[in-house]
Amino acid sequence: MRRTISFGFYDMMCYRIQMSDFYFEPAPPEHVKKEKAKAQELRKSQWWKNQLALRKCHYCEGEFEVSALTMDHIIPIIRGGFTTRSNVVTSCKDCNSKKKYFTPAELALQKLKAP
Repeated sequence: MRRTISFGFYDMMCYRIQMSDFYFEPAPPEHVKKEKAKAQELRKSQWWKNQLALRKCHYCEGEFEVSALTMDHIIPIIRGGFTTRSNVVTSCKDCNSKKKYFTPAELALQKLKAP
C-alpha cells in the first residue's frame, strides 16, 4: 500500500514524501537549524579531524580519500536526532545518499524486504 503524505516545512515550502510502510513527523525547523549549526562547529573540532583521518565509511567500511567522506547523523536531524559525537559518523557520499532520512532500524527492515 503506497501513500503520499504532505507536511508543511519552513514557512513557504511544502514537500511531498512518498512512503510505503511508515510515517514520521519531521522535527521543528528550529531544531534542524540549531543542530546544523552545531554540526558546522563539530566539523572544525579535532575529534572530527581524527575521525576523517581514519578514512573509513561507517556503513560500507570502504576506504576513501578524506574529501570523499561526509558527516552523517545516525539518527537524522529531520527525525529529531542531535549533533553529538555518539550520533555522528563518517560516511562516503554514496552511502549517505542511500541512507537519506532513514534510521538504522528502518535500513535493516529494508534489507530484509529486498529480494
